[in-house]
Amino acid sequence: MFDALSDKLTRIFRDLRGHGRLSEDNISDGLREVRMALLEADVALPVVLEFIQHVRDRSLDKEVVSSLTPGQALIKIVNEELISLMGGSNEPLNLKVQPPAVILLAGLQGAGKTTTTAKLGRWIQHKENKKVAVVSCDVYRPAAIKQLQTLANENNLVWIESKETEEPIKIVANAVDTARRQLIEVLIVDSAGRLHIDDKMMREIKAVHDEIMPVETLFVIDSMMGQDAINAAAAFNNTLPLTGTILTKTDGDARGGAALTVKHVTGKPIKFIGIGEKIDALAPFHPERIASRILGMGDILSLIEEVEEKTDQKQALKLAKKLKTGKGFNLEDFRQQLSQMRSMGGVAGLIDKIPGMSQLSAGAATQVNDKDFVKLGAIIDSMTRKERVDITIINGSRKKRIASGSGTQIQDINKLLKQFKQMQKMMKKMTGKGGMAKFLREMRGNMPPAGIPFK
Repeated sequence: MFDALSDKLTRIFRDLRGHGRLSEDNISDGLREVRMALLEADVALPVVLEFIQHVRDRSLDKEVVSSLTPGQALIKIVNEELISLMGGSNEPLNLKVQPPAVILLAGLQGAGKTTTTAKLGRWIQHKENKKVAVVSCDVYRPAAIKQLQTLANENNLVWIESKETEEPIKIVANAVDTARRQLIEVLIVDSAGRLHIDDKMMREIKAVHDEIMPVETLFVIDSMMGQDAINAAAAFNNTLPLTGTILTKTDGDARGGAALTVKHVTGKPIKFIGIGEKIDALAPFHPERIASRILGMGDILSLIEEVEEKTDQKQALKLAKKLKTGKGFNLEDFRQQLSQMRSMGGVAGLIDKIPGMSQLSAGAATQVNDKDFVKLGAIIDSMTRKERVDITIINGSRKKRIASGSGTQIQDINKLLKQFKQMQKMMKKMTGKGGMAKFLREMRGNMPPAGIPFK
């Protein structure tokens, strides 16, 4: 997400930093390019014009123009305005009510409401430690109810039965009553969508809302729909008292226009973003972190949280203990690290969170990809346990056998062994006291202040 926009803004601000002083002329030239970059990212024109005007007004301030580092001062302004445009800060769900706290998801067909219903339920269950039930009142789309039932069963969510022959109003009324009797803390309602907005759809979703009076009414928006999604958001916002939005399919959207527009259109915060197809690929929306990624400054906080959540702490402690006792880091440990990296979305899922990656030379950031890690895993799997623990015993004949078993070449084995020796040194730092999370915190401690790109 934001790949194209991030690349263009990084180039624009790199050029501006080349000026010893900023004048009204080169500020205007730079902001003209920023405006074009935002429009190409499918940000709505009124939003772009207002954003540029805010940045221009602040940029022409005497303190900025006379600053010893005017380029960095301008970037800081753009960073702050991006954060403001997207809502300022993360807005949590309102769950501090008499149970059940009812959440209604609304949106067009194809936006990903049903999958998001299950993802949100799982997130609330794991992060808020609450008993969650889900129900579908989509009686129009074939197999919609069955799809949500399957997702609920796979993720230990309470499933409340509904049928395609029932009226949506009766389904939700029964669901609220059932949730209350079963002492459910949170009830998530998946509503019906259409391929386009029509009067019948709006009357129905309004009636469903009025029947259950949810504490959260969230509009689910497909980030790849661009301006069409924004128009739909405006229409739903005029019909329902929305409390926020959820952006889906952001992993497939290189533009990011919806994220930079929907808050302005609805006046309501973006609360979550879908970052992949897996059931755990839903994350709270943090405007300051997204702005940092747009400007090529990475997102170390999210990376730390992901490492702490998805790293097997017992394995990490065991590995740290091995290093302390001098037994060292071996290929079995390396194989586990590869598995953990894949669980965090692989290289693609990590690379835009690392500061400075957007400023590498063209192609450098993609020299290592997930296919390389699959190959490494296959090579290690073709080794015996003794070979994984002690690579010094791997001679020519063993290399031939490993290459044959993994479908690779002997030079691939040599490359792995060479890289592994280098990684042994790095892992001593990353798996020492405090683990990888501490290593990343130390990285963050060496980063420049907010709003100034990593060099």
